[in-house]
Amino acid sequence: MSVDAATIERATGELTRVREEIAKVIVGQNEVVDGVLICLIAGGHVLLEGVPGLGKTTLLRTLARVLDLRYSRIQFTPDLMPGDIVGSMMIESDDHGHKVLRFQAGPIFANLVLADEINRATPKTQSALLEAMQERTVTSGNSTFSLEAPFLVMATQNPIEMEGTYPLPEAQLDRFLMKILVTYPSRSDLNRIVEVTTKREQVELQQAMNRDQIGELKALSRQVIVAPHVQEFAIELVMATQPGNGAAPEPTKRYIRYGSSPRGAQGLIECGRVLALMRGRLHLSIDDLMHVAPAVLRHRIILNFDAHADGETTETILEKIFVGLRQRA
Repeated sequence: MSVDAATIERATGELTRVREEIAKVIVGQNEVVDGVLICLIAGGHVLLEGVPGLGKTTLLRTLARVLDLRYSRIQFTPDLMPGDIVGSMMIESDDHGHKVLRFQAGPIFANLVLADEINRATPKTQSALLEAMQERTVTSGNSTFSLEAPFLVMATQNPIEMEGTYPLPEAQLDRFLMKILVTYPSRSDLNRIVEVTTKREQVELQQAMNRDQIGELKALSRQVIVAPHVQEFAIELVMATQPGNGAAPEPTKRYIRYGSSPRGAQGLIECGRVLALMRGRLHLSIDDLMHVAPAVLRHRIILNFDAHADGETTETILEKIFVGLRQRA
């Protein structure tokens, strides 16, 4: 199916309107907003990491209003149970006095689900959410229930070193399409945030897109052309993080214990395609891949002891890998 320039222009315009509406409330977090939109259209989930108070919760609530989607928020705490997320079977009496089982849906049954402070819940409860994310279904008793599309989980977590947290296991982190770091705003952005949030009147948001349009954008992004050399570069990016690969760069061999799984390569292509569409193109470029690579790969890499001893972080090591690849590209 061929796509004309008008279709691409319309899609880019829709995405621009969504970003403009969100910008009325969320100030100075353009990279975070774009990352969440990319994950929504690509059909993946996003993990945001940052200290409390940086607008992570407000972002998803604003996105739900702009896209007219059902939104739910789950506050993760150490005593949260799996049934509190997915729901449970309830015993009720019918009109004849007979006992019947009825499924009471949990907050996971929404289009946009905010898993707030996911690393404050126990691993058992974390697993209940991540199973729904992976399978897009919930099983209770002998019944299986499908989750309505679009379905995005935006999990937030405090930095791992903060008290009272249960770090997500690496296998569960791999289920997230992106991990985005939310940083402190600049002085000018902070001025604007205070100005917007302390006004008496509430900001009026307009609906900029609906679920059908999101589905159309997802289908359109799948038609973004991936040239063989661009796909090879995505594979090279992922293999450059794997210390067992003989051609891996020196920082990888020295500091990385385990590199990215094949999901990393899939994520680079999926996210890169949506970014290319945002930029008004129907072909994926190496620049698109490099732009999304940190968010796609940072949570798929496990460092060894030498990295911690030398003060290296995932960010510094990835940057060294990217510099080497840019020089060879």
